[in-house]
Amino acid sequence: MTNNRTFTMLKPDSIEKGNIGPILEKITASGFRIVAMKLTQLTIPDAQAFYAVHKDRPFFEDLVHYMTSGPIVAAILEKDNAVEDFRTLIGATNPAEAAEGTIRKMFAESISQNAVHGSDSEENASIESAFHFSAREMF
Repeated sequence: MTNNRTFTMLKPDSIEKGNIGPILEKITASGFRIVAMKLTQLTIPDAQAFYAVHKDRPFFEDLVHYMTSGPIVAAILEKDNAVEDFRTLIGATNPAEAAEGTIRKMFAESISQNAVHGSDSEENASIESAFHFSAREMF
């Protein structure tokens, strides 16, 4: 994967609040093209595997519980400088610290329910995309 693709997940709080459309609209209005997208629900083993990097952190079990509490939207996005530009678009993990106009400032309610996930590196974007999509789905 080159630097023109990244991965995102709209988290259960976004889905529950009906924010799929407004968040996707903000993403596409910012110049991202949706390459692949699906509505799905993570199982506990899937969430544990996806967030394995955090397995020794005190919030891990709460994170797994939250991420399996409802459906998510997984998507691969394309744009020049995708990873960095998307991280800027979503804003700080803590919505209280996120810049005005960012997705988390607009749609998140807390650090733990922060509306959206965005890959933090090109390597992780590739890994996370492959976790959710087959090679055929990633066109």
